[in-house]
Amino acid sequence: MTTIASGGKAIYGAPLGILMLQARFPRIPGDMGNATTWPFPVLYKVVKGASPEKVVLKGAEGLLQDFLDAAAELVSLGAEAITTNCGFLSLFQRELAAHVRVPVATSSLIQVPWVQATLPPGKRVGVITVSGSSLTPKHMEAAGVPLDTPFVGTERGREFFRTLILGEKEDMDVDRAEQDILEAGRALMHAHPDIGAIVLECTNMPPYAAALRAALDVPIYDIYSLITWFHAGIRPQRFLR
Repeated sequence: MTTIASGGKAIYGAPLGILMLQARFPRIPGDMGNATTWPFPVLYKVVKGASPEKVVLKGAEGLLQDFLDAAAELVSLGAEAITTNCGFLSLFQRELAAHVRVPVATSSLIQVPWVQATLPPGKRVGVITVSGSSLTPKHMEAAGVPLDTPFVGTERGREFFRTLILGEKEDMDVDRAEQDILEAGRALMHAHPDIGAIVLECTNMPPYAAALRAALDVPIYDIYSLITWFHAGIRPQRFLR
C-alpha cells in the first residue's frame, strides 16, 4: 500500500494562529503570548505598530488592514483558525472572519452569552477588563455581549494596567499584578452581588484566574477557556474504539 501525504502549506501541526500586539512586557506562563501556556502547538504573528495603547486606548484606529494582512499570512502558513491576544479586537471580528474565511475568535468576551446560559435564574455574568474606561458598547456588541453586562477595569491598580497598557517598564511585579486583578474582582462583586460567573477580557489575565476563583468563589472564564474549546473543534480528540 502506498501512503500519499498532502501538501499545500508551509507549516503543519499548528492549526491555530494567534495575532499578537507589539509589546515588550513579560509574558509569564498562562499569558496568551507565552507558548508554554498551550497544550498544543500554535503559530504567532506580531502585528507591527499595534501597541496595547493604540489598540486599547485608541480603539485600534487605522490598524484594521494590518490585522487583515497578518491573519491572511497566518492562514497561508497553515493556520486553520485565527484568534488574537487582545479582547478589544472584538471590533474586527466580522472583518477578520470575512477576510480569511476560516473560524475566527477575536475576544474572550465572546464567551459571555454562553456563560450566561449556564447560570441559574437571578445570576448574571460580570467582566473584568484591563481598561474599563475604554470598553465601549461597540466592543460589547461586536462580541455579542449584552450592553447591561457589569464590568470593571484595572486602571486603579498599581502594576497591571501601568505595565501592560502604558508600557512604563519591561518588568512586572507578578504579585502586585495579581492583587490588582483580585481587587478589581472584589469591587465588581461588591457592586453587583448577583454576579454568578466572571469572564476576563484581557488575554494577560489567565495566570491570575485560579487566585480569582479562590477569592470570589464563582467560575472564572478567560482566553484560555475559549481557545482550548476553539481548538477542540479544529482537532477533535480521537478516542479508542
